Amino acid sequence: MEAISGSFFFIVVLGVAFLAMSVKVLNEYERGVIFRLGRIIGAKGPGLIILIPIIDRMLRVDLRTITLDVPPQDAISRDNVTIKVNAVVYFRVVNPNRAVVEVENYLLATSKLAQTTLRSVLGQVELDELLASREAINHRLQTILDAQTEPWGVKVANVEVKQIDLPIEMQRAMARQAEAERERRAKVIAAEGELQASQKLSEAAAVMEKQPISLQLRYLQTLREMSSEHTTNTIIPLPMDIIAPFLRKLSKD
Repeated sequence: MEAISGSFFFIVVLGVAFLAMSVKVLNEYERGVIFRLGRIIGAKGPGLIILIPIIDRMLRVDLRTITLDVPPQDAISRDNVTIKVNAVVYFRVVNPNRAVVEVENYLLATSKLAQTTLRSVLGQVELDELLASREAINHRLQTILDAQTEPWGVKVANVEVKQIDLPIEMQRAMARQAEAERERRAKVIAAEGELQASQKLSEAAAVMEKQPISLQLRYLQTLREMSSEHTTNTIIPLPMDIIAPFLRKLSKD
């Protein structure tokens, strides 16, 4: 009786083990690549998957977008400036069969490819272009990576250059350049202001020449502005047309 009970218990345990080996549950974002005696028979899922124990083997593949941080890479730009740049790559598996069969480890392969591509692309552009046209650089990196990972069943959705570290000497040179540019703009603005002011003064002089009474009005306005200031000494200017008769009389005498 004990032998029968032991055999029954062994059969139950064996059945449970075979059931656990044959029944798999895949989430909505997962696919199971099935190998039967070493030959791939395709990807299945999501949901309940029935496998043949010992004969079938399943590898899970995550279809969600993966965020891959590319470690800082030392690169030399086309104008021979040493820079250190890191980036982030967004990609996902679109073909589970290729991601398992065509490459040993698609995560590691995509990471290494992103590092080498980043160094290669940065070496083809100048520093000013890298700083001013980062969006174009990102698009170029994404296009190159997507073309090279397509045989692996991997889709590169986006690449973003996160940080660009420059040498201290280059940072100081750029700061001096920016300061000189600001000074140049300030001088240009001041010169444009002087030009506009001289043009307005020339127009005002032309008006006063045609209308002499306007000069008298301006003279009275100036006296009013001077009288409103709290000063101990007041200098009152006299227009030349007021003292001109006296000067002519003195010259005749």
